[in-house]
Amino acid sequence: MNIIRIPVLNDNYIFLLHDRDSNTVAVVDPAVAKPVLAKIKELDAKLVAIFNTHHHSDHIGGNKELLKHFPEAVVYGGKEDKGRIPQQKYFLTEGDVVEFAGRKANVYFVPGHTKAHIAYYFPSVEDTQSGELFCGDTLFAGGCGRLFEGTPTQMVDSLTKLRNLPDSTRVWCAHEYTLSNLKFALTVDVDNQELQKRFRQVTLEREKYIPTVPSTIKVEKLTNPFLRWDSSGIKSSMALEEPARVFGRLRGMKDNF
Repeated sequence: MNIIRIPVLNDNYIFLLHDRDSNTVAVVDPAVAKPVLAKIKELDAKLVAIFNTHHHSDHIGGNKELLKHFPEAVVYGGKEDKGRIPQQKYFLTEGDVVEFAGRKANVYFVPGHTKAHIAYYFPSVEDTQSGELFCGDTLFAGGCGRLFEGTPTQMVDSLTKLRNLPDSTRVWCAHEYTLSNLKFALTVDVDNQELQKRFRQVTLEREKYIPTVPSTIKVEKLTNPFLRWDSSGIKSSMALEEPARVFGRLRGMKDNF
């Protein structure tokens, strides 16, 4: 399964999954259709599945147009998003499994950013300690999504599920927010040398317009304050102890950063 990253809009990423053996593709969170159709045409492939993580327009905006060209493609999304994702056929919950290119993906229910958000995790077929995580707007490189429909407690629970994935898991988040996320992180995790090192690296990458996605779970655990609510440095910075309260204060500060 080859993963093709397609940058669109101001900072979105669409991910095209290509099965070379069958020359079929699946797409994750198609914000718009045109560049996806162009890539499918270039591959001379057939779209068979759309994997939506949640209902926001910059994640589903291309669904209808893609289905005009590939009417047999199947749309997957969260059960709680029923009626909010165009032409959704499968309504997924925690523990469900979907399949593409001979690989099975575990579905995680990760509410917080929205009430219905899900993530797809494809474990590696060669290495049980790695995989591919498509997490929409729940987890970002260096950050996390705003709480539009959920609570801090929900988001901590959701991010805990993702934090517990193998360290080598690649994190395919849906936006190029990394540099701004790390600028905020430096204000709340000031003594974190791994974070300082990452900030310098990402600054150089973005100066050259190099994408910073995917990240890895290991990197996020070391440098992302929204996965570090239980670290002594973050708790001290927030002057709080209870995870949901630490996270809630962090998220409120980031909202106003």
